[in-house]
Amino acid sequence: MNQNIAIRLVIDLTMTILMLVAMAYQITGNTIHEVIGVILFLLFVVHNILNRRWYKAITKGKYNIRRVLSITVNLLFLMSMVTIIISSFPISSDLFPFIPVNNDMVWREIHVLTSYWAFILMAVHIGMSWITIINAVGKMGGITHTNRIRTIILRFIAVMIVVYGVQASFDREMSYKLTIYNPFGWGTDDSALRFLIDHLAIMGIYIGGTHYVLKFVQRKKKEKTSKK
Repeated sequence: MNQNIAIRLVIDLTMTILMLVAMAYQITGNTIHEVIGVILFLLFVVHNILNRRWYKAITKGKYNIRRVLSITVNLLFLMSMVTIIISSFPISSDLFPFIPVNNDMVWREIHVLTSYWAFILMAVHIGMSWITIINAVGKMGGITHTNRIRTIILRFIAVMIVVYGVQASFDREMSYKLTIYNPFGWGTDDSALRFLIDHLAIMGIYIGGTHYVLKFVQRKKKEKTSKK
């Protein structure tokens, strides 16, 4: 595998894990949350430097539905991450307590709500690159050909993840967390493992949904092209 691709995969995987840890504020506490935030910020900068060619190519080439969706999602994810970073400094109480700020509750509300949207956008972002990720991981594991039984098993697992993810979304009131700020927290009193499983499953909804929607769009495009 290309070394550059391997480095990007490691950075992206690390960012995904740290994003999940950062969201577990009720479990980790404030100090760990802020430290993870700083590390995420540094990795985010590195991620964008490694992918700087993508920004240069935005205005070049032809636009189709997939590319428009990809650019829209990526830019929204970029904006959400920048907003999270900017809003984190005024509300910091451990690493940057010397930064004076007024109306810190407003900044906290922006920070929390944007974080949940970034979580969803991150999953969609991963879903749009799922084929590339799977192919890269397959090469790393020496898997170079498709297998019908393996495909069926993986699709069954994907369905189970989505089903559980939908239930976890309701249990954790994700729809409210994306629209309402609760200064007293959401009262989740569970283990770190349960938190991780639930949020990975919620991510699975958007990763799988994005992946299969794009496959459907691509199939329709091929059918339309073949009829010409």
